[in-house]
Amino acid sequence: MGRIGLGEVLIVALVIVVLFGAKNLPKIFKACGEGLKEFKRAVKDTDDKDDIGGRNSSSV
Repeated sequence: MGRIGLGEVLIVALVIVVLFGAKNLPKIFKACGEGLKEFKRAVKDTDDKDDIGGRNSSSV
């Protein structure tokens, strides 16, 4: 059991296409990308707020 191979990735991709349809995939991936971008922005903002005075919590 360990790594995921090419066969498993292709099976998952095929199931996704069957479930959502080829027309909806670009919309779904765009929404996922925007959500990931917003998440990264929120994490970066949180890190910036934690880094007050040039020190972060790991150096204390």
